[in-house]
Amino acid sequence: MRIKTLVAAMAAVASLAPIAAQAQSSGENPWMVRVRAVYVDWQNGQSNGSSTAAGVQTNNINAKNQWLPEFDVSYFFTKNIAAELVLSYPQPVNINSNLTSGPTGTINALPPSLLAQYHFTDFGAFKPYVGVGINYTIFGNRNNFSIGGTGSALTVSQNSVGFVGQIGADYMFDKNWGMNVDLKYATMNTSVTGQNVASGQDLGKLTLNPLMPAIGVTYKF
Repeated sequence: MRIKTLVAAMAAVASLAPIAAQAQSSGENPWMVRVRAVYVDWQNGQSNGSSTAAGVQTNNINAKNQWLPEFDVSYFFTKNIAAELVLSYPQPVNINSNLTSGPTGTINALPPSLLAQYHFTDFGAFKPYVGVGINYTIFGNRNNFSIGGTGSALTVSQNSVGFVGQIGADYMFDKNWGMNVDLKYATMNTSVTGQNVASGQDLGKLTLNPLMPAIGVTYKF
């Protein structure tokens, strides 16, 4: 199902190729890049349910908020319609639990997103936009946390596919350089499984669903 979702998204972008050819023929360069600093506000990532393992309550696991670097590439099919690929490198996500005094452990998350955008161009140098697309998160280092002192080792699922929505704006200082502000919300979750408690026992979902305000620099070329 996840593979079908990704294929459908790529097919939708490919269907815009004739429009892209028309935009290129107008002589305007269709590429834009941005570098942003993003604050990732995990939305109270609670593991669903009230499962217990070896007497340990597992429904208060959450992820620690953090600043991350972000790089994205946009391609304008027309002056209003664009596709944006949001990239980063694998980021450590510190997992905390009410059962331990310090971090329970750390997993890595690589969360590229692909969005279709509409840019409003009737406000001079101020260019707001909205976007919608999919987020595909790959989790690494998945076995690197546990419920401290109990021998209850945990792992998480390998990936997550979810929705991402976006609003933002560029303020262009000239035809190439500008400042960007951006806000994205993504649905992101992963199953938490107890490895050394009951074989393969599903302890619920670590629901991350980050809200991601950002500020950065725009370069159009």
